[in-house]
Amino acid sequence: MLSISVTEIEQKQKVNFDENVKIDELQADVSAKLCFENLGEFIKVSGNIKGSLPLTCDRCLSEYNFDFNSDIEEIYAKNSLYDEYKPETELKEGQFITDLEGKKEIDVYDLLYQSVILTLPNKKVCGINCNMEHFMSEDELKTDTRMDVFKNIEISRKQ
Repeated sequence: MLSISVTEIEQKQKVNFDENVKIDELQADVSAKLCFENLGEFIKVSGNIKGSLPLTCDRCLSEYNFDFNSDIEEIYAKNSLYDEYKPETELKEGQFITDLEGKKEIDVYDLLYQSVILTLPNKKVCGINCNMEHFMSEDELKTDTRMDVFKNIEISRKQ
């Protein structure tokens, strides 16, 4: 487990994390440059991650490498924010805080994993011209004889 001690952050006020990490579940190589900063009851994590991971194209199903470069800004609460959490709590802007619930370490591996997941595109496409040779052009569609059947359809209207 790759982690940073909360005690170390409290003592030094700032701890820099500059490492290359392999995220096995995603087969991703991540270069992380993070700064953990003590803010009293909170710890602020800011920095940048970049790297690449293999994806499968949703159109042509070929493998390709996806390069990512993303900034990170997270806030951790050292102690629980609430004595007891309600089943549903509405989060407003500026309230996205991860509760450490008294834990003495921040799981950097999990932070990197989640950050990489958030960089993934909704539609994974290997390139802008992916599989274009398999699609019909406008001219081919106009001359496609299979479409002739629709030219002779008569639409009758009832009054």
